[in-house]
Amino acid sequence: MLIALWERSVRATHHFLGEDDIVALRPLVAEALGGGALELWVLVGDDDVPLGFIGLDGDDISALFLEPAWRGRGGGRRLVGHAQALRGGALTVDVNEQNPDAVGFYAALGFTVVGRSPLDDGGRPFPLLHLRRRAPSG
Repeated sequence: MLIALWERSVRATHHFLGEDDIVALRPLVAEALGGGALELWVLVGDDDVPLGFIGLDGDDISALFLEPAWRGRGGGRRLVGHAQALRGGALTVDVNEQNPDAVGFYAALGFTVVGRSPLDDGGRPFPLLHLRRRAPSG
């Protein structure tokens, strides 16, 4: 179910990916989500249907995806807030540079760019911005 949500979200936001890219990424995402390496938290609606999810690897947000109809309605902010409450300290995330909505979302939450890679983790030509948000003060 989360794989389908991931794919709907990617198709709505990752316009730089072609069909071949999505098909190639699908099994990698399935492995990441099902392999137990990520701590997954799912945002569900009143009917218990998933609206979005976040995957954490330590203090790193390794995945954050929302149903397209739920973008801009506070779900992503709630998931990041939950991650912050769990971790308490600084959070990091890598964002595709070609996804300006995601870059803006994280900037609005106080993340700043601390680095850039010209290739994604799989060596594909999709530059990543490395973002960090300081631990909350007080």
